[in-house]
Amino acid sequence: MSQLGAFDSARQGSMAERILAHYYPGATLGTVPTTTVAVRLMERDDAGLDVYAAAGLRVAGRELESGQVAHMTALPDGGANVAVTVGCDGEVLWQTATRDPWIYPMDPRPGRPAAEHLTLCGGPTYRGALGVASEDGAARTVNRVDIEDYLLGVVPAEVQANWADKGANEALRAQAIAARSYALAEQRYPYAQTCDTADCQVYPGTAKEDQRASTAIATTAGTVLLRDGRILRAEYSAAPDAGAPADITTFEVGPEPAELAVGKPPTDPRVDATVPASAIEHEYARIGGESSAIGAPLGPEMRLPQNGGTYRLFTNGVIIATPTLGAQIVDFTTLMRLVPDPAVPPSESTQDTPPQVDAEAPTSDEPVARSEQVPDPAVAEDPAVAEDPAVALDPAGDFVPQDDSVPGE
Repeated sequence: MSQLGAFDSARQGSMAERILAHYYPGATLGTVPTTTVAVRLMERDDAGLDVYAAAGLRVAGRELESGQVAHMTALPDGGANVAVTVGCDGEVLWQTATRDPWIYPMDPRPGRPAAEHLTLCGGPTYRGALGVASEDGAARTVNRVDIEDYLLGVVPAEVQANWADKGANEALRAQAIAARSYALAEQRYPYAQTCDTADCQVYPGTAKEDQRASTAIATTAGTVLLRDGRILRAEYSAAPDAGAPADITTFEVGPEPAELAVGKPPTDPRVDATVPASAIEHEYARIGGESSAIGAPLGPEMRLPQNGGTYRLFTNGVIIATPTLGAQIVDFTTLMRLVPDPAVPPSESTQDTPPQVDAEAPTSDEPVARSEQVPDPAVAEDPAVAEDPAVALDPAGDFVPQDDSVPGE
């Protein structure tokens, strides 16, 4: 399809359906269910992901407030490291590793207001979720977004929204159908269907959204071009002189509409107990995750001395995992006894000399640096705690476990 030819045809009175029939002879129109598209953000290649939202956001199973920023870097295993700061360059509030390499808006539904959109530090704003992936060791950034929200950015970037004021609104509608078809027929990468440059379709996030284009998109919602029942990769360009009809047999096709994954932009799965990444995560999921008595995580898993196991700090306690004990919930005092200060000989180490846990973890002087809750001194003196490292206490005194352009010249 020639975009300029579509403009001229629309001004002469042609409807979008007639414009498409002229440029894609033999194609039929079909309807797709609510679905998403994953877009590689090319300018973010080899970069980390630094994101905030005016209304807050969600990452690694936790909610961030307005003013807090999530910094995410991809890990080779498909997960990600996350650090949360005050502002784009402020102090670190907490950090962790996660199996879910996505940053989510507070509400994943399409058509949400600007305050809920995700914004890159020093960069553009996007609807939907933003995530990271690795490709041959290089970092990639992906926007996973409802297809209709995606078109809100694409259509006014590919053509001019003011065509609606020039008697060519039907050209905007034709563009929306062609762009929707093109994106849903694509499968360029293992981690994303399409990209955001003229190599695919120009997609600048929300930067060029325009109500005139949005209205045209809404009137074509879900409509795609098909060839033999499969979504047509409907190539188009700014060819002058109206352009010529295409031979659609030379175009690639994508899935049938019924084969598309049905759903809204992804929701945060929180804790997935069915695929535990470690014994500690398995135990944390078993007792109820963040809603359990030990509360939210304060940092990533750390190693015990001499590779004796691992531990992770939470708001109201610690989970340790060793080959002999398995995963157990303990209080902070018990953890301190398991992690002695390497600079002090064992005979000189006492409870009056707080040991160092790890350079990256909170020390005994600041056991819960990101929380106002601290261990109860009366609990630390309880003989039951000293005798049994598997004892876990909640603030009440006992712990009860709770059972993812211009295209094609």
